[in-house]
Amino acid sequence: MPNPPPLAYGEVYHIYNRGNNGENLFHEKRNYPFFLQRYADYVEPVAETYAYCLLRNHFHVLVRTRTPQEQEAYHQQRSEDASPFRLLSPSRQFARFFSAYALAINAATGRTGSLFEHPFHRKRVASETYCQRLVTYIDRNAQHHGFVDDFRDWPYASYRTLLSSSPTRLHRDLVLDWFGGPKAFAAAHEMDQDTAELQEYLLE
Repeated sequence: MPNPPPLAYGEVYHIYNRGNNGENLFHEKRNYPFFLQRYADYVEPVAETYAYCLLRNHFHVLVRTRTPQEQEAYHQQRSEDASPFRLLSPSRQFARFFSAYALAINAATGRTGSLFEHPFHRKRVASETYCQRLVTYIDRNAQHHGFVDDFRDWPYASYRTLLSSSPTRLHRDLVLDWFGGPKAFAAAHEMDQDTAELQEYLLE
């Protein structure tokens, strides 16, 4: 697969990746929160996250990359010292994230080599309507793949967090606004989705 263009600044993307040769990315329950922590460390400085779903051998996220100005503002808000701001490449940060997670899993399981497919898959999303539909698709993905009978039972997706009032790194208010509030958000997830209209934005 040829290398796709780097992630642009200030754009929304559906990003997907899976284990090399279909291998599992998550071997134990503790791997899921560890993945999200490493994701926050490397990706949050360069992107806002709207939705995610982590499955055993792949994951989905819907993100908007920060503009250079937004990156600088984030750095100023979060930096605990006077370190100078350095503009980061969103594509490079995702690559660093994959590498950091893979090194930890390799060390824990005794495996070697690449854990993720390369390059990681991405689709730019230009419409708020499709952002809304992709949130629903991502949140329901565990049911789509048969991991659970009801997507609401899968703990490693954004659905529960987006409906809760607990602290979150997700941009929950914006996502709920796309749907018209929590009740409409939940109702939209109850509806069966025709993925044919989303094919341009899907990667499976």
